[in-house]
Amino acid sequence: MTSPPDISVIIVNYNVKDYLLQCLRSLQASVGDVRTQIIVVDNNSHDGSVAELQPMFPGVQWIALDENVGFGRANNVGLNEVTGRYVLYLNPDTIVGSDTLAVMCRYLDEHPRTGIAGCKVLNPDGSFQVACRRGLPTPWVSFCKLFGLQKLFPSSKLFAGYNLTYLPIDATYPVDALIGAFMVGRTDLMRELGGFDPAFFMYGEDIDLCYRVQLAGYDVTYVYTTSIVHYKGESTKRSSINEVRVFYDAMEIFARKHFGGSRVFLAFLRIGIVLRALLARMLRKRREIGTWAVDMVALNAALLAATAVRFEGPFGFPAYAYPLVQIVITLVATFSLVAIGEYVEYRPTLRRSAVGLLVTFFLLSSLTYFFKEYAFSRGVLLMTIGFTTIAFALIRGVLALRDGARAVSARKVLLVGCTPHAERIAHELATAEHRNTDIAGIVATSSFTTETFAGMRIVGDTTYLARILDATGAQEVILTDPTVSKEHIMELMIACAGYRARFHLATDYDDVITARIINDVAGVEPTVSLPPLVRFRNRVAKRSVDVLLSLIVLTLSLPGLILPGVRRSLMAWFDVFRGRRSVVGLYPDGKTRSMGSMGLTGLAHISSPGRLSPAAVSQLNDYYIEHYTLALDVEIILKHLLRRIRGNNISS
Repeated sequence: MTSPPDISVIIVNYNVKDYLLQCLRSLQASVGDVRTQIIVVDNNSHDGSVAELQPMFPGVQWIALDENVGFGRANNVGLNEVTGRYVLYLNPDTIVGSDTLAVMCRYLDEHPRTGIAGCKVLNPDGSFQVACRRGLPTPWVSFCKLFGLQKLFPSSKLFAGYNLTYLPIDATYPVDALIGAFMVGRTDLMRELGGFDPAFFMYGEDIDLCYRVQLAGYDVTYVYTTSIVHYKGESTKRSSINEVRVFYDAMEIFARKHFGGSRVFLAFLRIGIVLRALLARMLRKRREIGTWAVDMVALNAALLAATAVRFEGPFGFPAYAYPLVQIVITLVATFSLVAIGEYVEYRPTLRRSAVGLLVTFFLLSSLTYFFKEYAFSRGVLLMTIGFTTIAFALIRGVLALRDGARAVSARKVLLVGCTPHAERIAHELATAEHRNTDIAGIVATSSFTTETFAGMRIVGDTTYLARILDATGAQEVILTDPTVSKEHIMELMIACAGYRARFHLATDYDDVITARIINDVAGVEPTVSLPPLVRFRNRVAKRSVDVLLSLIVLTLSLPGLILPGVRRSLMAWFDVFRGRRSVVGLYPDGKTRSMGSMGLTGLAHISSPGRLSPAAVSQLNDYYIEHYTLALDVEIILKHLLRRIRGNNISS
């Protein structure tokens, strides 16, 4: 009779075929005298992981799932097949040391009170991965992590309780939790505890399991005498998962489960989630935010200089004017510059910023008519705008020089589509481009079964293009597949809007060169761009109008709210106020759109939609999205009112 394995290895794979290959090879090299069972649970990968690797590793047990059920559930599927005394939960993006399995089995044999153990985990550069031994995310520990106290005081036991950075790396000791990338547990105990809690999709399930091991009376131990390499986050990079959101959702599930759902803790947790999401957005917009900050410093410096010229001192206004003057001029200038697209939509240019400063001058001049006590000197205001224009020209000149210096280095490009166009454009970029071009990879427009196309690596598909941009740092996306619909292109651009990548719709190399020249000179994208309805300034203007009009209607209708019929008729306006609908918007056409809201009126509404074909309604909706302006909304509202008035006159 064959002896049962010493250890069963469960690997949950999702779209990381290349990493899984090297992981399985490292396991083969690590086996030694340890009897092993290797189980790969594939979470419905679409990179051909099972089809290509299964023939290469006939001794591995493969389980292909029909959907991505998450990390914990997939591991539980593998646990049902385990026959070894111990079970190793192992990520596919790891390389196991030659002695790792033997060391961990020996440690568990010698320490029966250890229910689950982990080893030293290293980054690819050899540095220590702090997440491999952690403390429980109690309210205080979670607070310190969320608000950065852990990073400020990494050697403090009080503040660094989550990643335990105050403890030595080269020592073995009990901890509260291990990293899910490598955990060796006793099979009987894991089954007794029910494996991972399926409530966790990804993240948090490892901490939860370790906590339940402790509640069962066993130790959770960090063993430093062996190590693995972990390429952290490769599966999440190749998915559309928002890992920050999923991570903090997991922390909230853990808190509700084990800390009684403390309202104070959950409130802090949600605040932390919002702050971390805001920080992530700010980091993606750091260039724009930095340019705005420098611009505002220049503007206020220009104000002080102009005041010094006029009043023989930089603070020549009355004392009551400070700091209100600086605050108002900063706010008005910011509003004016954003309104014309600076910072939020286009690269900063002198042409647009000059227009924004001109708007700032007229707005500030108008304000002095209403606030006479602040009408100190229009000459100071005019000089301020003049000095600021000169400063903006210098700032944008420096930015242009820096961009030019960067252009000398390789420009990273993603090619979308496994097409002959992509192959031809890649060849031309490599041979005919004066500036160096680094093709970061090919992005498939559908499922792919090979790792390369025309000698170029396929880095994923369009379902997680934003994540690919984040991982590769590509500055340009060239769409080469003519079969991709306009709606899908818009969805991709909206999803990737925070990464400042230029999108080119090109089936020929000349298309790319033309787009680059026009973008470099004019700062606009000539081939494909976001529709006006998605642009930040238009969304702000539209939402402001919706809130204002809904407030007016609801306020005027307050006396009639006692009547049930009036209340029902005003529900649509409540939806407008809450942002669920818009005053002017789309008419239901059965299409799922990534932009635009249903409207109380719109192009289709004023065109008697009952008489229009579904195709005509859809075309009117498309036109509204692609040609939106505030003036178009005003025109639609006026026509709607005129038709209502005419209808009332006819009926009377």
